[in-house]
Amino acid sequence: MANPLRLYLACIKNTLEAAMCLQNFPCQEVERHNKPEVELKTSPELLLNPVLICRNEAEKCLIESSINSLRISLKVKQADELENILTKKFLRFLSMRAEAFQVLRRKPVQGYDISFLITNYHCEEMQKQKLIDFIIQFMEDIEKEISELKISVNTRGRLVATEFLKQFM
Repeated sequence: MANPLRLYLACIKNTLEAAMCLQNFPCQEVERHNKPEVELKTSPELLLNPVLICRNEAEKCLIESSINSLRISLKVKQADELENILTKKFLRFLSMRAEAFQVLRRKPVQGYDISFLITNYHCEEMQKQKLIDFIIQFMEDIEKEISELKISVNTRGRLVATEFLKQFM
């Protein structure tokens, strides 16, 4: 893992550890309901200031906290058109299987590629440190997977071009 990526992920990990102090907080409008305040934004006093962590212009992480929920939105690096296509297809594939991830949102926040929503129930059911490690590992794996897909597509393109050009020799 490159040093800038390690620093970027360490900063996100430390911020998530600080932000993941979630507690049960019933909805103020509907009795016996517990809605994530970070999604509803009904009371400004229940929301914390959002934190934006940028690795560069193309890669950033937005962490929004409230008293009972935390939303993490990621913008994945897309250096060229091929990475852009691969990222969209790969993240769309993951979003279609959001139920399997439990904390993954089906629709990302506007301007971001993928979003996670962690509520106080997730923190009670799962260990906080395991959730944080999952997010960090997910970010590492996304970067690695897209790089591998890009190399695979480029290799396949070279092979196809070579076979095509053999016809003219």
